[in-house]
Amino acid sequence: SAQMTERLMVLPSKDVSRLRVVTVPEDLSPHEAYRYVTGLVAEIPRDDDEYWIENVLDALEDHGFETVDFALGPSLD
Repeated sequence: SAQMTERLMVLPSKDVSRLRVVTVPEDLSPHEAYRYVTGLVAEIPRDDDEYWIENVLDALEDHGFETVDFALGPSLD
């Protein structure tokens, strides 16, 4: 089977525990993916901050993005 290189996007947050990583769908350029995610983040109402991230991730998954498990290492700065 051909090995596919996954393209990843980090969704940063001032609160490190809220940082998320998602795969970028093959049919989107990094620029298109950035614009799409930016628009989606702005659209999702922040009524319930606790579930807001989950709502954003659910909406992204509906459009071909996938959440990736990751380990956060030490700060490099």
